[in-house]
Amino acid sequence: MNFKKHGAALCTLALIVSGCVSPEVVQTKSVADNDLSCSDIKLQLTQLEEIRSEAQKGKTVSGQNVAAAIIFWPAVIGNYSNAQQALEAAEKRNDVLVALAQKKRCKF
Repeated sequence: MNFKKHGAALCTLALIVSGCVSPEVVQTKSVADNDLSCSDIKLQLTQLEEIRSEAQKGKTVSGQNVAAAIIFWPAVIGNYSNAQQALEAAEKRNDVLVALAQKKRCKF
């Protein structure tokens, strides 16, 4: 019986922690950047917006973040830190792509 209680508690903890936002931290520069077409640049800029949106969720108070804080507070710190890194990397990547689009005279 005691094992069932601990097992259920561990499963609940795992579900809550896995529910935390973990946005992708993008690479700011790539060797293949110069080979990108204007449509490739536009696509990557669109994808960056999605990544920023996910990262912003990690910095806000949500039910999942509150539950994680109550049960396992270090998850909140890791979640916030990862979200901040993702936002910073997305901004740097955005700057690289915008400069590249200007260099290639992309129109969008």
